[in-house]
Amino acid sequence: MSIKIISFILLFILNLHSNERIISLSPSITEILFALGKGSETVATSSYSLYPKEAQKLPIIGGYENPHLEKILSHSPTLVVGQNFNQNTLDNLKKFYIKTLQLNLKTLSNIQESITILADELNATTEAKKLTNDIKNAIKNAPKSKKPHSVMIVYGLREDLRNATYIAGHDIFFEDIIKECGNTNAYTATSTAQPVLGYENIIAINPDQIIILHSHATEGNVDVQKALHNWYSLPTNAAKNKKISIVDESYLHIPSHRVALTISRLCGEMND
Repeated sequence: MSIKIISFILLFILNLHSNERIISLSPSITEILFALGKGSETVATSSYSLYPKEAQKLPIIGGYENPHLEKILSHSPTLVVGQNFNQNTLDNLKKFYIKTLQLNLKTLSNIQESITILADELNATTEAKKLTNDIKNAIKNAPKSKKPHSVMIVYGLREDLRNATYIAGHDIFFEDIIKECGNTNAYTATSTAQPVLGYENIIAINPDQIIILHSHATEGNVDVQKALHNWYSLPTNAAKNKKISIVDESYLHIPSHRVALTISRLCGEMND
């Protein structure tokens, strides 16, 4: 056997066992990759991938809803991981014979399943078991409301409630958390996972409790006290019972393994 052939075989074997070159198309996936111990193999990610801090050093391939195909290809990935809304991008990458993986991170069950699927692909099943157990334990240990009531979770804090208000609808992990805490989603209409309401709709729904997910980092110009006053001016049970609160945590909107923290935080809020 010639030296040239032997060298080719050795190179082929080395490539088989070399590290992956992974690209994440969303902040949630980036967080999971690092938690699985694959941060060193992640070569690029989408914008707003802020956790852990090491992820902020990675090259950006665009927004998580509009990644740039050319930038992805420039990093010579061996695996590109996206979510359902990345299907077009993932389909295009397949034309270049790049391995892709599409995850569903909508519900608590989806998140746990996706962690396991990704771990199986990357040979990180031990790490995945710990992450999914953390979520299961958070559900098990979450305080349950002694007086079950209807809860509305609002995305973002604004001073003017005449504009559209986005809330948590159905088939999404926020609704799962409401139920795991022993309560019901105040939004009962058949619609999307992220309904848009006017203030008249909010009054009509009349939630017993309103939890507003606020990010001081991205909504720093909002007058929090004025916004809260406007929420309390609406004639709802939540206002009457003084059950309107603002929660500002960086992990709340991210459907990653850190949803375990979200479960504990929001269930505690509902049980106050």
